[in-house]
This record gives sequence, structure tokens and C-alpha cells, in this order.
Amino acid sequence: MNSEGFNRIFVESIKTYHVKDDVNQPCPNPYQDNSLDFYLFKKNWIDTVQWHLEDLIRAEDIEPTEVVKIKRWIDRSNQDRTDTVEEIDDYFFEKYKTVTPKENARLNTETPAWGIDRLSILNLKIYHMHEETQRTSASTSHLAKCQHKLNILLQQKVDLSKAINQLLADLQSGHCIVNTYKQMKMYNDPELNPVLRKE
Repeated sequence: MNSEGFNRIFVESIKTYHVKDDVNQPCPNPYQDNSLDFYLFKKNWIDTVQWHLEDLIRAEDIEPTEVVKIKRWIDRSNQDRTDTVEEIDDYFFEKYKTVTPKENARLNTETPAWGIDRLSILNLKIYHMHEETQRTSASTSHLAKCQHKLNILLQQKVDLSKAINQLLADLQSGHCIVNTYKQMKMYNDPELNPVLRKE
């Protein structure tokens, strides 16, 4: 599996979500539990739902109680996103655990899954920017600006996809080392967040 496969699953997830376009719909993950494909689809689904939650929370006429509800939802989503990224990294660390690093192997600052995380969100940006280029109610100027932005996003997708493939190849050949550091987020943990601890 390489970036071509990652992008295919991300596009599949985004298109599946937009059939109903409802943040409350369950994730219809078509892949085998605990497989890489399963985690990729799950990851993008989390991103897609959160994208739309971020839109909803910015409505001018939204009730304060609804803002709090959605903000809590986004907080949970961020934790789920981080957990899923780490599950994807676990897959790659297990896959390459028997590789002996070369003597001059470089140390990479980013793990494969955090690059894949950015690729997932980039696919969402492309989907929604493409929508803007098709909006019949928009001005010619708006459409031109959005097309320009879309072209940049598409090139960014090519570049990021290539970089992720190079990283995976370097890991497999031992020319690169990555260390995984769990995010250790503190704000959701009642043992670490002093406000939650008081409650």
C-alpha cells in the first residue's frame, strides 16, 4: 500500500459521507476490522465529520448551548483522530520492525501516519475547493480564485504523496529511522487536566 491507495480510500470515504452529508450518520467502514484500510477509512471519516462540525459551529445564528455541544464533539473527534493516527503508525512500526537501519540512516521528524494525516485533510480541501469552482451562484472572480487555489492543492497532493512514498521506501530499506512518541494529550485526561481533576 502506498499513497495511491491511501488517496483512493480517502476519496471513497469523502464521497460516501457526502451521499447523506450528515454529521450524525454512522461510519459505514467497508474494510476488515483492524486492517490498514480500515484505519485509513476511519481516519478520513473522522476528518470529514469534523470538517462539517467546524462549519456548523461558525453559523451566526447558532444557540450558545449548541456551540458547547459541538465544541465538545470536536474535542472528542480530535482525540479519536490522534488515536487513529497512532493506530496507523503502529501498523507501519510492526511492518518495518525487522529492518536494520543503515549506519548513516537519517532520523525523520515525522512518522508515516502524521504525513498520511495531512494527506487525508488535503483530500478534503480538494473536494470542497472543487465544489467552490462549480458553484453557479458565485462570481467569476470567486470561481477564478478558487480554481487557482485548487490547482495549488492538487500539486500539493502530488508532492505530499511522493514524499510519503519516499519515506515508506526509506523505512523499508533502512535508510531512514522514525521514532514514535505518543501524543500524550493532557486536556482530555482527568488525571492530568487540573480542571477535570477538580470535578
